[in-house]
Amino acid sequence: MSKLILFNKPYGVLSQFTDSSIGPGRATLSDYIDVPAVYPAGRLDRDSEGLLVLTDDGKLQAQIADPKFRKPKTYLVQVEGIVDQDGLEQLSRGVQLKDGLTRPAIVDRIDSPDLWPRIPPIRVRKTVPDSWLKLTIVEGKNRQVRRMTAAIGNPTLRLVRWQVGDWTIADIKTGQWQQIPTP
Repeated sequence: MSKLILFNKPYGVLSQFTDSSIGPGRATLSDYIDVPAVYPAGRLDRDSEGLLVLTDDGKLQAQIADPKFRKPKTYLVQVEGIVDQDGLEQLSRGVQLKDGLTRPAIVDRIDSPDLWPRIPPIRVRKTVPDSWLKLTIVEGKNRQVRRMTAAIGNPTLRLVRWQVGDWTIADIKTGQWQQIPTP
């Protein structure tokens, strides 16, 4: 039977089990997950938080991570400024990045979600408001959500992956994980 783990990755943790950098060690998955022979299905940047799916099933790993399967990934995104209607429309049509046009996203403005505190907290500028978006994409270009919000003039301050397909971190505290049945 395959293993499937949903991990709520804290800010600052690498999406791998070892740190190959020179210098002081950074937090890795091995600081949180003690299940042998599971691997991340996709990546989540060190400065991003939220759902990371791990499995020991190579086929399942590919179905989750490979963009050709178009598995939707939903993010809660705190951005600098207030995203105007034009920005929302750009995101929903696709945004031109240096490596090409993104696929259309599903995007909504949302109220500030009830999330755990980020450590360290985001940089707050008293003269610049911030706002939240719920953004769903079906591809996974490098730092895509951050690049998309920057392209519309609203840089990302905090990025939390909330859901991958039907899996969510709604009931998983930051730094915790759950093993669930495989589909």
